[in-house]
Amino acid sequence: MTTNVERLVAGELRDPHSVLGRHPTKAGTLLRAWRPEAESVRVLVQDAAVGKLEKVHPAGLFEGVVEEPVGDYRLEVGYPGGQTFTLRDPYAFLPTVGDLDLHLLGEGRHERLWEKLGAHCRTIDGVAGVSFAVWAPNARSVRVIGEFNSWDGRLHPMRTLGSSGIWELFIPDVGDGCLYKFEVLTAQGQLVVKTDPFAFATEGAPTNAAIVHTPKHRFADDDWLQKRAHRDQRSSPMSVYELHLGSWKRGDRGEILGYREIAPQLAQYCVELGFTHVELMPVAEHPFTGSWGYQVSNYFAPTARYGSPDDFRFFVDALHQAGIGVIVDWVPAHFPKDEWALARFDGTALYEHVDPKKGEHPDWGTLVFNYGRNEVRNFLISNALYWIEEFHVDGLRVDAVASMLYLDYSRKEGEWVPNQFGGRENLEAIEFFKQLNTAIHGEHPGVLMVAEESTAYPGVSRPVHLGGLGFGFKWNMGWMHDSLAYFSKEPVYRRFHHNQLTFSLMYAWSENFMLPLSHDEVVHGKGSLIGKMPGDRWQRFANLRCMLSYMWAHPGKKLLFMGGEFGQEREWNHDESLDWHLLDDAAHAGLQHLMADMNAAYRANPALWELDHAPEGFQWIDANDADNNVISFYRTDRAQKNHLVCVCNLAPIPRTGFRVGLPKTGTYREVINTDAETYGGTNVGNMGQVVAEKTPWHGLDHSAMITLPPLGTVWLQI
Repeated sequence: MTTNVERLVAGELRDPHSVLGRHPTKAGTLLRAWRPEAESVRVLVQDAAVGKLEKVHPAGLFEGVVEEPVGDYRLEVGYPGGQTFTLRDPYAFLPTVGDLDLHLLGEGRHERLWEKLGAHCRTIDGVAGVSFAVWAPNARSVRVIGEFNSWDGRLHPMRTLGSSGIWELFIPDVGDGCLYKFEVLTAQGQLVVKTDPFAFATEGAPTNAAIVHTPKHRFADDDWLQKRAHRDQRSSPMSVYELHLGSWKRGDRGEILGYREIAPQLAQYCVELGFTHVELMPVAEHPFTGSWGYQVSNYFAPTARYGSPDDFRFFVDALHQAGIGVIVDWVPAHFPKDEWALARFDGTALYEHVDPKKGEHPDWGTLVFNYGRNEVRNFLISNALYWIEEFHVDGLRVDAVASMLYLDYSRKEGEWVPNQFGGRENLEAIEFFKQLNTAIHGEHPGVLMVAEESTAYPGVSRPVHLGGLGFGFKWNMGWMHDSLAYFSKEPVYRRFHHNQLTFSLMYAWSENFMLPLSHDEVVHGKGSLIGKMPGDRWQRFANLRCMLSYMWAHPGKKLLFMGGEFGQEREWNHDESLDWHLLDDAAHAGLQHLMADMNAAYRANPALWELDHAPEGFQWIDANDADNNVISFYRTDRAQKNHLVCVCNLAPIPRTGFRVGLPKTGTYREVINTDAETYGGTNVGNMGQVVAEKTPWHGLDHSAMITLPPLGTVWLQI
């Protein structure tokens, strides 16, 4: 006993409940209380004193025997100066984490860890309070600190449960909204203060305290979720608007708008422009705003910059009510080194790999998760499910997948360790992706899993049972680089780079692709999309209209970063709003009008999305007219009934009497002409329709003489 008391006093007793609390004896109930700096402790039952505890250690250990059985009791604690506080004893309660939970955690199979770890408001034996639980297997001790104990770690040491590494404590009479942290005595004997890895809400930087949070928002999107579960996303329209919440739109004084303020404005905007989804740059809590959310400190807490977790629930619900899906950017590749967060959480490499050749990212100055550890995979898979189940998000865009797949990513020779077979593939990360996508798709059919993956790694979007990683979609970075390289060239040189527009169809069916023009293309000195276009002002807008219309007709789902839809001229700045005043200018307003009309035509025509990932849905008409800077192709639906012909004239001169092959006879409506005056063009076109003749051309049985506008695209639908 002496040893345990001394360990308690030193703050290193791994099971304080073995000393403190209620202990039946032949003489009655032995009670011990740990109240540093207190002068006296009395035991109250139903507000009546039934005994007094004597101080048996000067550091604050009190002890006494109450003859009758003691059930629900309180401690009346007196301090110097006459102050008295009445409280329930935290050490009178059984653990809130069961043996089955501990077993599943150890095996890495507890997919809803957030239900057990973190801080939860609970009622135990009729007593309301908060149960705290945290994983720190190599810590000497862990204590809860917070508003309820004046941030004094001596008052609430936690107990460890078996060999699981889980530390747990139920503190009565603590409630929703309380601030807390964990005080960890590391394996090396250093005392550090950590935020809760499972915090559901946070203060945010610089204080970084976790907040006890119980969800209160009641979703009203059951119809949306039911439809989503039965939707085949591969053969559905998907036009995604990517945005950064802090800089999409700000208040009149430049202030950041919250989730509840942004939601109705964003929903209305996406409805008006016809986008099917929004994709949010990371919204999990992050200390450095300039990381744009890609250096996450609290994976289970929506950032407090824009409001509470319930405010974010309101945001998602509002978008769903408007018919807009919500994808969030998710970052399982790395995390920052901030000493108060995940880094060396218990004094050892717990979440990160111990070997810096595997555990540190040379480009970003961050730490890499140890995907070979059951508990770490469990943490990440639980987190993915958490965002889907607790916030009803419709998908995760997984950041930096390539950095996870390859051990030598951004590393020179000698800076990385080969796998067990001598290769560069990270076998543990590969297995993690398979487990992740199996869990997500198995639990939530219809949810999107999108990989940002820039290499030729095979089978990223192939199902796991067929040997793939199991993602639903993969960003087509090759298409993005080639397209921007082509469109940034002066038209006189484009004939020498024609293959940059056509090469993507050589591999278009190897993955389920999403075509991204993302935030990465408008930062770090790259300028804006409109700024990449060559020529005078009219030509720059015509080029961008042409590029977007080519993109929207090309096989693959679509993603466009905010501002691209109206020609934001400045490079994106995360600290400022988009330049919405530009819409007072006809060229910018015209581009935005085109985006709305193009999304409407896209969503209305199954030929543009039903067979996005099958060669039967695409046919070149002429891929080789480099001399004229013209490409032409058509898309078709599964029934081969709906056809949409896309012809792009990528030269700054109109072409009249230009014969183009057509898939069948009849009258084709000119549903999009990017040179229409309403879009800022010159109104060169086909008077709204084209009639096919029985004149074979381009290997097709029918054709028509059409007019191609300068730097323009026409969509012809039959």
